[in-house]
Formats: sequence, structure tokens, C-alpha cells
Amino acid sequence: MDQKAKVMKAVSFIMEKMAEDPRVAVVLGSGLGSFAESVQDAVEIPYEEIPGWPASTAPGHAGKLVYGLFGNTPVLVMQGRLHFYEGYSLEEVVFPVRVFGEMGIPFYFATNASGGISHNLSPGDLVLVHDHINFQGHNPLRGTNEGSWGPRFPDMTFTYDRELMDIAERSASSLEIQIRRGVYAALPGPSFETPAEIRMLRVMGADLVGMSTVPEVITARHMGMKVCVISCVANHAAGMYEKPLSHEEVLQEMDKASGKLVSLLQSVMLRLGQKQP
Repeated sequence: MDQKAKVMKAVSFIMEKMAEDPRVAVVLGSGLGSFAESVQDAVEIPYEEIPGWPASTAPGHAGKLVYGLFGNTPVLVMQGRLHFYEGYSLEEVVFPVRVFGEMGIPFYFATNASGGISHNLSPGDLVLVHDHINFQGHNPLRGTNEGSWGPRFPDMTFTYDRELMDIAERSASSLEIQIRRGVYAALPGPSFETPAEIRMLRVMGADLVGMSTVPEVITARHMGMKVCVISCVANHAAGMYEKPLSHEEVLQEMDKASGKLVSLLQSVMLRLGQKQP
């Protein structure tokens, strides 16, 4: 079975469980699963039940889809994403995004945990990603192009939607939450970066570093979805302080920051309910 056939099989399975078409796909990063608890009339779909959908194995990722309403906005929430470092191919990593695209979802909204490269960032800060650097060594569009999904050579100049960033900033302002803009660098992981790699990324203009999101974003844009990404700084990147890094620290910091990030997501979802795709 080719990739499109697998995607369509998953689409059919998921659509049977929904009362109406979702308008927003939300991907929750490490330790941010609590947003899904605020979805009304929730229908939970474990990943293992969805045909062709890979399992999420990363700590802090529940591994299920949650469909429901947020205000008047039908949303589809991924509680846990897939990562290249888990051993999946990029085709598998972006399988959920292909499903969302085929479902006709216009808005792709992702969150993640990141290391702060910029000296102006501290753990707990929220950052709107306005550009990225792909250092994962691969591109999810490599291989035969499916013309119905998008062009062979998609433009990435306006990858992160300016209107959605404006909505997120207005939502943050209304909640008195500080949010910055920054460039996210994606590395393959799962080892944390070395101090030398962080110095290199800083010179190249990166403000944040992580092990996810960029393949998803490239795929979402390929399928014509409007993209917004909010990153939560979980720790100072390697070498900035004399302290080793750990995933436990990431989860602890994300737990502390989850309240304001969930509030921000909720405000954005309500505003998106008033916006046409």
C-alpha cells in the first residue's frame, strides 16, 4: 500500500468518530498534554487504534488524538508527537500531518519544548517561532512527490503564518503573558547538543534548539496549511552554564510553564473560531 492510500485509510477511520470537521490541528510537545483536558465533548483515539499511525514512545507524550470543541471551534489535538530520534523515518514522523492535510484542516498549531540559545531567553519563556534552520540532515519531502499534496519545490519564505503570529501575540497581550519571536534550529537528537554546536547555532542566528517540529512544519506548508508554532524554553542550551542537561529537567520546567501556555492556547483557539481559513 502506498503512502497516500495509508493516509486515506487513517482519514476514514478518524472521520467516522467526529461530529464535524476540525478547523485546527494542535500538536502538544513534551509535558503539555494538559491542554487536551480542556477540550469539550472529547473523543479520545489512542494512536495504536488508527491504521498506519506510528506509536509515540517519547517520555511526556501520551500517544492519543483528542477530538472535541474548544468554544465553537472543532479541534483535533495530538497528545504526543513522533520524533526522528525514535527510529522512525521522516515519512512516518509526518504521517499525522498528511492525515490532517487530507482532512482539510486549515490551521496547524504546534508547541514544543526547546533549549534557549539566545542569552535573552530563560527557562519558562514562550517564543513564537518565525523561522527555522533544518539541521536534521533530511527533508520529509524527499522522494516521489504526490502532486495532490503539494508542489515538488514548495516555497518556505512565509512558512510561519503572519496572521496567526499576530493572533498569538494579541492573545498573549490580553493575558499579560510575555512572548517573544525567535528562530528554531532542529537537530536529530536524541543526545543533547554539545557546547560547540550551540555556539555554532548562535552564530548562525538560532535562538532555540530542539529535536522536533521542523519536519511537521515543512509538510504542513507543502499541503497548504497555515502554520503557527509556540516554543517553551525548558532549559539553557549546553555550555551556557556549568550544568549537565537532562530530559527530567525539561519535563519539570514544562510542567511549571504549562499553565500560561495552556491559557495562551485556549485564547488563540477562541480567536481562531472567529477567523475564516
